[in-house]
Amino acid sequence: MTRPLRIGLIWHSDNNANLGVGALTVGNMALLAEAAARAGVELALELFKFRDAGAPYVTGFAAIHPITTRTMVSPRGFLAAVRRLDALFDIGGGDSFTDIYPDQRFAFILGSKLFALLAGTPLILSPQTIGPFSRQPHTALAALAMTRARAVFARDPMSFEAARAMAPRADVRQAVDVAFALPYAPASRGPGLRVGINVSGLLYAGGHTGRNEFGLEVDYRDYTHRLIEALLARGDLKVELVKHVFAHGTSSEDDPAVARSLVARYPALVEAPDFASPSDAKSYISGLDFLVGARMHATIAAFSAGVPVVPVSYSRKFEGLFGGLGYRWLVPAKGMSTEEALAFTLDAFDRRAEIAAAIAASTGRVREGLDTYVAFVADEFRALAGAAR
Repeated sequence: MTRPLRIGLIWHSDNNANLGVGALTVGNMALLAEAAARAGVELALELFKFRDAGAPYVTGFAAIHPITTRTMVSPRGFLAAVRRLDALFDIGGGDSFTDIYPDQRFAFILGSKLFALLAGTPLILSPQTIGPFSRQPHTALAALAMTRARAVFARDPMSFEAARAMAPRADVRQAVDVAFALPYAPASRGPGLRVGINVSGLLYAGGHTGRNEFGLEVDYRDYTHRLIEALLARGDLKVELVKHVFAHGTSSEDDPAVARSLVARYPALVEAPDFASPSDAKSYISGLDFLVGARMHATIAAFSAGVPVVPVSYSRKFEGLFGGLGYRWLVPAKGMSTEEALAFTLDAFDRRAEIAAAIAASTGRVREGLDTYVAFVADEFRALAGAAR
């Protein structure tokens, strides 16, 4: 083969304010590079994304295609660009392949898949949350897209079962979140204990509407205040606020705004820096002794760096992912009161060594999930290279 394979990445981002989306992008790029090395091919990656504000923190793309209503409907826009690809990898922003969000968002997420199939371009759904789907025609259309896709990778067992039930003829495979492959520079620890609280601006505001549309049984704001007070009362800890979504100007999402308000309320807190990239965030987190986190990819960063972590769930994507790894140290979206969640978290802090051992015991499952994906992609790359000769 004389040219690199033209590979599209859609619903990834090079500069999203949510570093979790960036972690998916960098992690998937690393895994595709690993697959390409196994297959002995070169790649030219093209990015398809909404326009995001902010400086890029991911590079290495041969082209970047903005997704708008205009580009989607123009014959010379999205369809033409996808038709030139050898394959399109769709990660759905991690958790957007569902019907729980507004219809406009679903139309973009689904429409991109249908256009790729119309173009005759092999479509691979990279590891992501599938569903929930609960209404028509959304469920039927999503099932059609999965059935026609080359393969569908679920990042957790709950998504795997949901996809198989919806689209029994689809090639659905179990993998794990690609952010486990996010590269980082391990930070040294000590002296002294450093405890991180990854506070979520979204949950602190009561969700997008402020009316707890996620149905949390834990009062997240009260839980956060009481957790900070309990940790500071111990006197021998450095308690640090770790931000992972930098949605400046969007009060219902912005982690730094909440961090600043908490530092004003509790001056003994330390505010971690604004990270330039997902890898910078993971590198910083790797130096902590313990993390409590409500942004899933901040908790994945901790887990994959061996840091004892208590994820605080607001979606089944948490329970699905960590449950699939056999990891029980999680505050569920439902099933614990605020008092119970606080006691659970403080108990976990006291049992850090036990939790670190549980994380170490799960590394085999993580690697197995990543290898399942990489092995499939390597085979695909070999086949695509052969067909292009």
